[in-house]
Amino acid sequence: MIDNSKVLIVDDELDICYLLSGMLKQRNFRAAFVNSLSDAVTALQEDTPSLLFLDNHLPDGFGLDFIPYVKKNYPEIKVVMITAHDGAADRKKAYNGGVDLFIAKPLNRQMIFEAIDKLHRPDSTGRLQIIL
Repeated sequence: MIDNSKVLIVDDELDICYLLSGMLKQRNFRAAFVNSLSDAVTALQEDTPSLLFLDNHLPDGFGLDFIPYVKKNYPEIKVVMITAHDGAADRKKAYNGGVDLFIAKPLNRQMIFEAIDKLHRPDSTGRLQIIL
């Protein structure tokens, strides 16, 4: 079952993971992070998040190639690609693969909060719900 307050960050840069975790906590999300695609597979199986922040260049592969796996196996998860490699070809491949948003690094608070606002909204209890 999907947890609307849970976010998974997949990035090999620990400073990005800590930065994103802190920003997400300000919006009442519980963030976890892993540093590889293989660890992401395990994390997704253990506790399915509503939102996935996914870097492209990881030690064991490319996030772009991981998007179709996520969308096939967890279609309810919203995927936000975060990468320093912001070329037109990468954006096109990401969107064709099913990514919901594409954000170029460096990240800032406004970019992250806008992404959350586009993909989530509060329900009648004030909790954030995923927008399908």
